[in-house]
Amino acid sequence: MEKDPLLSVNNLKVYFHGEETVSRAVDGVNYQVGKGEIVSLVGESGCGKTVSALAILGLIPCPPGKIEDGEILFKNKNLLNLNEDQMQKVRGRQISMVFQEPMTSLNPVFTIGDQIQEVILNHEKVGKEVALKRTIALLQDVGIPSPEDRVKDYPHLLSGGQRQRVMIAMALACGPDLVIADEPTTALDVTVQAQILQLFRELQQKRNMAVLLITHNLGVVAEIADRIYVMYAGVIVETGTVKQVFKAPFHPYTMGLLAALPSSSRKGKPLYSIPGSVPDSAYKPEGCPFNPRCPYVRNECKIKFPEMVDFETGHQARCPITLQLWKNRELPNNRFFGLENVKRAGRS
Repeated sequence: MEKDPLLSVNNLKVYFHGEETVSRAVDGVNYQVGKGEIVSLVGESGCGKTVSALAILGLIPCPPGKIEDGEILFKNKNLLNLNEDQMQKVRGRQISMVFQEPMTSLNPVFTIGDQIQEVILNHEKVGKEVALKRTIALLQDVGIPSPEDRVKDYPHLLSGGQRQRVMIAMALACGPDLVIADEPTTALDVTVQAQILQLFRELQQKRNMAVLLITHNLGVVAEIADRIYVMYAGVIVETGTVKQVFKAPFHPYTMGLLAALPSSSRKGKPLYSIPGSVPDSAYKPEGCPFNPRCPYVRNECKIKFPEMVDFETGHQARCPITLQLWKNRELPNNRFFGLENVKRAGRS
């Protein structure tokens, strides 16, 4: 991780105000993305991952949403201090986003070529002919066959995987420094998922761009990410390199997520499931937000909100209980609640 990260999210708080309640969707989040790095933000649905990404791009609906505190530094400039006109120059050109469902993100009444060209024409002083050539080249880069012909197609004529490739082409249209990918493979079958992940890795290396990958799928993280932030109930609960976290998770929530991964070594056995569900962001429990679901819970976990603690260089987790067990050599090497290690997870 470089000294001055490309993106640094510091103590970000995003709350949604209702008539009687306040939902603390993002509640003091910190994470960083370095230039040319793939960083993954992981957690169950409802943990605040997408909300934090929308805050980066200034897309939180207000009302009811409001950024209560924190800063979002991009190239050492706080994006929260920019007005809407200034943010328009950042979106698409410097930071772009690939949304979860391309069919709802693409306009059905315009061709894919028109939609990609619109991004180029809005941000750069080029003519339509140049924009068209660049659009065709982008479609070729993302693996769309016969791009000269497909540029005239409407979204409904493409498969799900092809539509996602179009969204990636649109995100890359102006050569951004950072691409935020929000669950880019969720709606795709396994074979197409692998193709899209490989495409992300190839494009990231070719263009030396940074990627913030938002997902609940740890298998996806293992394939392409460099570092990982595990998010739960609006806060980061563990962070480290992919190798560190997959090899030795220290937060009980991360342990549970990894235990729920399919594994060839557990063939024929039921998958593990973390008991309970993510708490409503308007009614979080006192102390550690994971305490109602945690097998290591102690009385202190229900009273005091835990701070991030260092387990090893670059590897932190928000759990003083497992830290003490680890120091006392009482934390089992196989810490997936008695389940076998997930051999397929992580890269060597």
